Amino acid sequence: MFDWQTWITLGVSLAIAAVCVAVLSGVAALLMRLIARRRPGVYSALAPTRRRLRVALAIVGAWIAVAISLPSGEALAVISHAFFVATIAAVGWLLGALLNLAIERMLRYYPIDVADNRVARRVRTQVLIIRRLGHVVIGVLTVGAVLLTFPGAQTIGASLLASAGLVSVVAGIAAQSTLANVFAGMQLAFSDAIRVDDVVIVEGEWGRIEEITLTYVVVGIWDQRRLVVPSTYFTTTPFQNWTRQGSELLGAVELDVDWSVSPSELRKELDRVLTRTSLWDKRTSNVQVTDATGGFVRVRVLVSAADAGILWDLRCFVREQLVEWLANSQDMVLPRQRVRVLSEEPSSTGRKRRPSGDTPGVFSGSPDADERGQQFTGAVPVQRTEVPPSTP
Repeated sequence: MFDWQTWITLGVSLAIAAVCVAVLSGVAALLMRLIARRRPGVYSALAPTRRRLRVALAIVGAWIAVAISLPSGEALAVISHAFFVATIAAVGWLLGALLNLAIERMLRYYPIDVADNRVARRVRTQVLIIRRLGHVVIGVLTVGAVLLTFPGAQTIGASLLASAGLVSVVAGIAAQSTLANVFAGMQLAFSDAIRVDDVVIVEGEWGRIEEITLTYVVVGIWDQRRLVVPSTYFTTTPFQNWTRQGSELLGAVELDVDWSVSPSELRKELDRVLTRTSLWDKRTSNVQVTDATGGFVRVRVLVSAADAGILWDLRCFVREQLVEWLANSQDMVLPRQRVRVLSEEPSSTGRKRRPSGDTPGVFSGSPDADERGQQFTGAVPVQRTEVPPSTP
């Protein structure tokens, strides 16, 4: 083992390395604070990067201190190799933080909390997929670099490459659905079929796209549920995208009323209702009679709004106001059922006759026909056969 002088030298070297790391970290933090005065938010955004940078500097400083203090030998080789592996891992960790920082700074120029955010949602969707791919690449390269530091890693790599054909076939069969979802996720990100914050109808549920990953898509349902759908669903199944080109929508309110309704008066009331709300975007308002069968008149009220959420509230508001107006001032146009009762005069035989205007039939309409009908609808006589009593 090492003597006491070696331990003292190692302690002093580690202390010097810690001071150097603290000085470098302090200088970097000071520079970030100076930049934050002109660009607010930079210092807080760099917090994850600063922590990972301190870890990387501490590992490198300790490695240098150990390499200077310890004598060369097998122990130093093992310790140096451990520091080398830790440095590679710390650098990969730092690269991940830098990638996140670059993506977040880029997304600041594309806010989605504005009225016209179609381009911003498309860019955000693509950039988030690129970030996930970047993390995967950084992780693979980091693991590969660590493995290459061990002796014999090249031999293992050669043997793996030799059997890559068989392994690829087996892996392709085993992970067919997973790979399909991965490619489907990349297709969704760059084909602009769906974007983050798009309003969609999936499996009969209304919701917004919250997250798009390489294998699945998270849809936030209107009642705060979350619907997790495989990426292949959006590439193989038809679905509704209400914000594909814009967020403006048309909505209909249908009412079944009586035939005495006045469409012109209903149009005037609709205009008065729309002037009392800010939900209407003043693009479309119309009243049309779309059907008049079954004893009712179906009226369709068409309105427009800026987005799907506002349109739902507007349709409910218009429906409530029109129902209240019909019930209070137009009660004669409320839907009602009509029944016509026809009186019939009894015949001389006590049976009811049809009205004189009806055409007599084979079994109805005249006394003779009624008699013939009784032969088919009357009671069927049953013949009884008396059995003589048995003699004892």
